[in-house]
Amino acid sequence: MNNSKLIEQSFTILDDKNLSFFQRLKKVCDLLQQEKNSYDWVGFYFAKHSEKTLHLGPFAGEPTDHKVIPFGKGICGQVAESNKNFLVEDVNAQDNYIACSLNVKSEIVVSLFVNDQNIGQIDIDSNTANAFSKDDEALLESINKMIAQVIDKENIQILDLIE
Repeated sequence: MNNSKLIEQSFTILDDKNLSFFQRLKKVCDLLQQEKNSYDWVGFYFAKHSEKTLHLGPFAGEPTDHKVIPFGKGICGQVAESNKNFLVEDVNAQDNYIACSLNVKSEIVVSLFVNDQNIGQIDIDSNTANAFSKDDEALLESINKMIAQVIDKENIQILDLIE
C-alpha cells in the first residue's frame, strides 16, 4: 500500500470516535506494521516532562521491556531532548542505543508535537538494515500531524492515559 493510502486509512481510523484514543493509535500501529514490510515494531511513547521520561503507549509487535525511557537514553530519549527526528540506518553503529531485540537493525523516531510542544513520538524498529528513508519520515510526520489534531480537537489529556 502506498503512503497516500496509508495516510488516508490512518485518517479514517483516527476519525473513529467509537474507539478510545489509544484504541485508535493501536489500530494505526497495526496498519503500519501490516502494510510496511520493514516495520517490525511500531509504537508510541509519550513524554512526562515533569519526570523527564517517556512512557510506552499503544504498539504493534513483540512486547518490550522498555515501558519507561529517561530523556537522553537511547534513540527515543535523544529525540525527546532534541525535538528532532532520528533515522538510524544501523543501530549497531550507535553508542547511545537501547536494544529492544537483537534482531533490530534500524530505527526511525519521529516527534509528535501538539501546539509546538513535543508530547511524544512514534518509534519504528526494523529487522532490516537501512530500512527507512525520507519517505518514511514524511509518512510518519503526516500521521503525527493528524494525531496532534485529534489530541487538540478532542482535548485529550495524554498524561491521564499513561502510567
